[in-house]
Amino acid sequence: MSLRVSVIGTGYLGATHAACMAELGFQVIGLDVDREKLQALAQGILPFHEPGLPELLKKHVASGRLRFTDSYAEVAAEADIHFITVGTPQRTDSQSADMSYVDGSVDSLLDHVTGSALIVGKSTVPVGTARRLSERITEIARPGAQVSLAWNPEFLREGFAVKDTLAPDRLVYGVQNEADLALIRKVYAPILANHTPEVVTDLETSELVKVAANAFLATKISFINAFAEVTETVGGDIRTLADAIGYDARIGRRFLNAGVGFGGGCLPKDIRALQARVSELGLSQTMGFLAEVDQINLRRRDRMVSVTESMLDYSVAGKKVCVLGVTFKPDSDDVRDSPALDIAVRLYNSGADVSVYDPQGNENARRRFPRLSYVGSWEEAAAKADVVLLLTEWDEFRALQPAQLANLVNQRQLIDGRNVLDRDAWREAGWTMTGPGERFEVPSPDLDTRAMTVVPVPGAQA
Repeated sequence: MSLRVSVIGTGYLGATHAACMAELGFQVIGLDVDREKLQALAQGILPFHEPGLPELLKKHVASGRLRFTDSYAEVAAEADIHFITVGTPQRTDSQSADMSYVDGSVDSLLDHVTGSALIVGKSTVPVGTARRLSERITEIARPGAQVSLAWNPEFLREGFAVKDTLAPDRLVYGVQNEADLALIRKVYAPILANHTPEVVTDLETSELVKVAANAFLATKISFINAFAEVTETVGGDIRTLADAIGYDARIGRRFLNAGVGFGGGCLPKDIRALQARVSELGLSQTMGFLAEVDQINLRRRDRMVSVTESMLDYSVAGKKVCVLGVTFKPDSDDVRDSPALDIAVRLYNSGADVSVYDPQGNENARRRFPRLSYVGSWEEAAAKADVVLLLTEWDEFRALQPAQLANLVNQRQLIDGRNVLDRDAWREAGWTMTGPGERFEVPSPDLDTRAMTVVPVPGAQA
């Protein structure tokens, strides 16, 4: 009998995993409690933007390999291996991860499993969760059911999720016995056949791999942004500095780009949840450096607002600010904890007329903060602008030339928040321009050192 797969939770991770499992040749059933989402998925319609995924979804809904349900009984009866892909958002009352969706999905599944099954967690969870769930499975599984648990963290990058699933740079799984390992290897056999590195470990290590990777990436980003704070004060070229240290193979150049900081649904949430978890374990000082990583990251938003205010002679009210990009990264429509959206909101709250254009993020941003002005093109956003802020490095913004904007704006002032434009070319065309890591004279000495006052983006932790 061929292996049958279920994916519980059809959000970003779950929808991607389900479609890719079908692409690998399995019969896949996806479960969600949101019936409207299920109806859309059954028609091949995604509630988010991810290049290449809509085509894969439609392909396998049409082929019959992929279907969706809201019935745990149906999933339990029809699948041999169950991937848990539900969200673990930050709790509203603390920095800890909200485990209610993971716990609830496991409990609901166990209510209906009567034979043998393997539950494989993919959600990002605090270390110790898998061991706790494994013990709970032993306690509440139905008589006669043989259910075991493994953990298989995901490493998806938004904009590259299909590639990262079908051709990952590594596969990691925490297992408790050889039978579970054999079953997981059967699922990933086509990927392993391409010589993908495989890490087989215990439950705790598999849980820590994802949060360790995200904590390291966040630290690397904040490291270069900390040096940007230095070069903004004393002078220097942060991009050349990053290039120079990036030649060291121990360091590498990737993620050494000074900018407006990291955001999204993973890095901010995961480093905060990791701090909370190690504190629960009595290791409050162990990850203390991550608090400063978080603070450096948030200070980049302060800096962008300060420089914008400076360019506007500290008379922000009534001035038009053009914001190019509000997603936390390009090739995504994700605005969760987005530095770009936060900066736009803060300028609006200071009285600016903020006009926003993002190729994919306008609608999600509008749902979170409807009072900004969202337009359908960069031309419309830039019209009569007193300053232009490039905050997300979409390709169409990278390709902009000074002459394209010159006759649209009210003042030729631009802040390249991602350091992707040729500053010399823009300055030669008569633009006042700056970006992260560059010294820019701010008349008021208090602005760069003032206490941080971040205006939260509504729903940023959703």
